[in-house]
Amino acid sequence: FCVYSCDCAVGGTESLNKPNIIFFFVDDMGWQETSEPFHSEITELNKRFNTPNMVRLADQGVKFTQAYASAICSPSRVSLMTGMNASRHRVSCWTLRKNVSPEHKHPTLNSPSWNMNGMSASNIEQKALYFPSTLPNQLRKAGYRTIHAGKAHFGAKDTSGANPLTLGFDVNIAGNQNGGPGSYHGDKNFSAAWRKGDLIWNVPGLEKYHGQKINLTEAITREVISEMELSVKKKQPFYLYMSHYAVHAPWEEDRRFYQKYLNKGLKGTLAKHASMIESMDHSLGEIMTKVNKLGIEDNTIIIFMSDNGSPSQMSRNLPLRGHKITAYEGGTRVPLIVKWPGVSEANTITTKPIIIEDIYPTILEMADAKHLTKGNTDGQSFCSIIKGRDVDVSQRSFVWHYPCYYNQQPFSAIRVGDWKMIFSYNNQKYQLYNLKDDLSEKNNLSKTHPEKLKMLRKKLRIYLDERKAQYPTLKKTNKLVKP
Repeated sequence: FCVYSCDCAVGGTESLNKPNIIFFFVDDMGWQETSEPFHSEITELNKRFNTPNMVRLADQGVKFTQAYASAICSPSRVSLMTGMNASRHRVSCWTLRKNVSPEHKHPTLNSPSWNMNGMSASNIEQKALYFPSTLPNQLRKAGYRTIHAGKAHFGAKDTSGANPLTLGFDVNIAGNQNGGPGSYHGDKNFSAAWRKGDLIWNVPGLEKYHGQKINLTEAITREVISEMELSVKKKQPFYLYMSHYAVHAPWEEDRRFYQKYLNKGLKGTLAKHASMIESMDHSLGEIMTKVNKLGIEDNTIIIFMSDNGSPSQMSRNLPLRGHKITAYEGGTRVPLIVKWPGVSEANTITTKPIIIEDIYPTILEMADAKHLTKGNTDGQSFCSIIKGRDVDVSQRSFVWHYPCYYNQQPFSAIRVGDWKMIFSYNNQKYQLYNLKDDLSEKNNLSKTHPEKLKMLRKKLRIYLDERKAQYPTLKKTNKLVKP
C-alpha cells in the first residue's frame, strides 16, 4: 500500500488549539495481563507481567475497571470506527479473504450472511459495511492529520477497506487486511514464510527493516515517532491510531525482554507472551516520552485499550471466567486508561462501565467535533466520566452479539446494572449472573430470579430488533433462533 493519502486535510487556524489524540490499541491483551491491577486486588498475573508505562499512564490519568470491547477483533475495530454496536454493523466475526467466512460448520445451526468483507469505502461492494463518516474521516474534517499504525483489519483482502487510506487515514504504517503478522522478527522479514504460512499474513511497508534483528513492535514505533515529529513540524493536530499487532499470535519473543521471563521460571509460549506484553508497554513509554520531548504533553490525550480478552492458549485472567470469543467477562472486559491533561484527574479510578462503540463519540467530543457524530451511533460519549462527574449508567443496556460459529458457540449477551444475561443459540439456554456478587460468573441465577431474566430477555430482544440484528437459523427447520 501507498503510505500517504493524496488528499491530506490541512488544518486551519481553528484547529491549532485542538488536542492531539493518541489511541493506543493492543491486540488480544487480557484485563489482568499487566502490572497495573484492574481488579480490586493484585492477582498472580499482575505479578507475572512488567508494564511500568501502563503504571505511569494510570498514575497520570483515569483507570476504567469495567471497560468492554467485543469478544473478537474485527467487530471491536469496526465499532470504534463507526460508533455502532456489532449487532448493527454486522461485521460479526473476523475478516481476511474476500467473500470467505472463517467460520466452522455448525452441526445444528446456519450462520446469517454477515458482513464478512468488513468495512468498505464503496457502496457497491457486497457483504461489507459502507460508512463514510468513519472516525478518522470526521477528525480530518475537524482539521486533524490522521495516522494509522500497525494492525488495520478493517476490510478483507482485495476490497477497498483493506487499505486504511480509503477509510479516512492520511498515513498508513504497516496496515492491511491482516489480523496478525507473518512474524514479529525483522530478520524473518515480518513474513509467515518461516512457519510455512500463507503470505497473506506478511506485514506491508516495512521493507527497510527486513533482515534486521528488530521487533515489529519497535519498528512500527520508530515510524510512528517520525510521523509525530512531522505533525508537530506542520503545526497540525494529529490523531494517532497506534494499533499494535502485539500481543496477537504468532507468539514470538521480543529478544530485548525474553530472558527476564525465562529467569522467572516461565517457559515456552508463556515466556514469549510476557516478553511481547513488555515490548508493547515499552512502545507506550517511548511514545509518552516523545510527546514530552516534543513539548506537546499538556495538549495530548492518550487512551489505552485492548480489543478483546486474552485467547484460550494463555492463562485465565482470574478472577474473570472465559477468554477471547466467549460471552464471559474474560472475553470482553479489557484494560482502559485515559489521560486528558487539564481535564482528567491524575491517579483516579472509575467503576462506570463503558463499551468499545463509545470511543467514536468520545474522541469526537474531545476534538471539539461533537457535531460531526454521524449515522446510527449506538455509542455514548464518556467524557463526563473522564471529568469525574457522577454519571448514572445503571439503566443502560450493554450488548454483545456474536451470531457466528468460529471457535466458540454463537451467543448474545446483555448487561444492565450489575446483572448480566447470556443466551446460547446452540441450545437456546440462558445464564444469569450478578457481577457485583459474582464477578467470576460461577452461579447461574436464571432459575432463582425469573423476573430479572424476563426483564433482560425483553431488553435484549428489543435492542437487537431495533438494530435489525441477524440471527442464526436451525438447519432442520430454517427458522430463526432468537433470544
